[in-house]
Amino acid sequence: MNLRQKILLTFSLTVVLVVAAVAWTVSLRVRSLFETLDRDRTAALVNQFLHEYQRRGEEVAQRVDRVTKDERVARMAYDLAHGGDAAIYLTESSILAQEYQLDYLELVEADGSIVSSAQWPAHFGYKEPAIAKAGGPSFLKEETLGQDRSETGLFAVRAVPGAESALYVVAGERLDSAFLANLSAPAGSTLYLYRNSTPSFDANNLTSASGVVSDAARYQNAIDRTRSSGLQSNARVTTGDGESLNLTAIPLRAANGPVIAVLLVANSRKELVEAQQHIRAIAYGVAGVGILFAVLISLWIAARVSRPVEQLAQAARAVAAGDWEVQVPVGSNGEVGLLAEAFNRMTRELVGQRERLVQSERVAAWRELARRLAHELKNPLFPLQLTVENMVRAKQVSPEMFEEVFAEGVAALTDEIANLKTIIGRFNDFSKMPKPQVSEIDLRDVLARVIRLYQPSLAQREHPIEMVAKISADALPVSVDAELMHRALSNLVLNAMDAMPDGGTLTMTAERNGSNVRTTIADTGHGMTAEECERLFTPYYTTKQEGTGLGLAIVQSVIADHHGAIVVESNPGSGTAFVIDLPVKET
Repeated sequence: MNLRQKILLTFSLTVVLVVAAVAWTVSLRVRSLFETLDRDRTAALVNQFLHEYQRRGEEVAQRVDRVTKDERVARMAYDLAHGGDAAIYLTESSILAQEYQLDYLELVEADGSIVSSAQWPAHFGYKEPAIAKAGGPSFLKEETLGQDRSETGLFAVRAVPGAESALYVVAGERLDSAFLANLSAPAGSTLYLYRNSTPSFDANNLTSASGVVSDAARYQNAIDRTRSSGLQSNARVTTGDGESLNLTAIPLRAANGPVIAVLLVANSRKELVEAQQHIRAIAYGVAGVGILFAVLISLWIAARVSRPVEQLAQAARAVAAGDWEVQVPVGSNGEVGLLAEAFNRMTRELVGQRERLVQSERVAAWRELARRLAHELKNPLFPLQLTVENMVRAKQVSPEMFEEVFAEGVAALTDEIANLKTIIGRFNDFSKMPKPQVSEIDLRDVLARVIRLYQPSLAQREHPIEMVAKISADALPVSVDAELMHRALSNLVLNAMDAMPDGGTLTMTAERNGSNVRTTIADTGHGMTAEECERLFTPYYTTKQEGTGLGLAIVQSVIADHHGAIVVESNPGSGTAFVIDLPVKET
């Protein structure tokens, strides 16, 4: 990913994250406001219901008071107190209920026996325990209307006044959809009333201001929790048309304590959902515009910043590849322009330093070559000089011995001249390293040739050397000149043998190492110091008493020509290891 793409990604992510954070915060705030509004609407509806409940209760109590003061009721009470026949008053409750607009009305004697019942005429003679609440406030009561019928009503109980009175009036109104219809619910809010008349949930017991509730089962969980616990509960339900509702269930208790009905307040979440969708749509739009703006900003920044930086990066890669004369255009006077100017100045200085360094290295190389050549040639020249001097002296002193001295001198001259030719040949070989003739081979074959060549001689030395080969069982494909590689590996083996005059172990390993084939030749000789390891591959440097110091330089040159690398690992007294990495030839 380049700088331009990173800038675009950074700006886009920043815009998206900021918009998402703002939208999330606003959404939470809107939800909190709607929840507060929902609670306020619920509280207002509950207060309205309770106010209407109280008003209706007072109204029922007033009507019952008027019933007890009716002359007919007073005569009935007097007659029943003096042994009158209760059967003649069987239909009196129906007349009074219709006249005083009461849904329920029963006339009950002092012992609790029902004399007349408007809602269930056949109920006369049964006991009515509600007379115990005579004179108290109105209360909720589940009224039985037959074997399988019941209704919930708001009742009041009053005793017929008079010293000789022995009659009670138990009367009330239904608590049903008509009661709910008198309440004014705000838009989006609905009141439901559930009559707790059966042990298990019954959808027919749920009513609203409009009467029938088609999807009553959706409210069952909230109703059951309130019925069982007697406490207010809250839930969220979804209607058949997909609308979401916040539901609050409030228990309505009878005078003796049990839950006789459950009031449900359902507030629609439609406005909240629409507001959240609107916020989300705005967020998407702002995010889209922001991303477009980020693209434009990133393009502008790319033109001002990333393009010059990319040019600098390309120039840096060119310098790394060896083109030290590369220059970058200075397009501004800002920080990027200063950086480009500093880069150009650096490359100019690098070119100058490179030229000075090359010149210094060339001079140093010639000096070292002259020193090594002088050193190598001095050793055979000294015996040559002595031989010639001996021959001249013998000629002058004793002509008879000249022939003998001449023969010995010729032999010595021949040996030393051969030694000179050997030295010159080594220098000539180094100066004429052949160009590799590469071919795809299995490096294990070259290693096997080296092992076969040197393993017999290692065992026959005065101090034997053990050769340990750890060659990979899998093929090691490389593209190399087999003869040059054999020569390089042989040189390393000879160095290892020279490092172990008292015997030891020579270990040769070869295996795949990522994209390279790694070959290691290690000995258990005397080792080398860190300074010796640093100079080991320098031409004409040697740690031996004999040698030109060109062997390891030739090895390094061969490995480099095959795009490989060679390093030395050694510590004094712990042996030396040469590690060669050659690129794998992929097939």
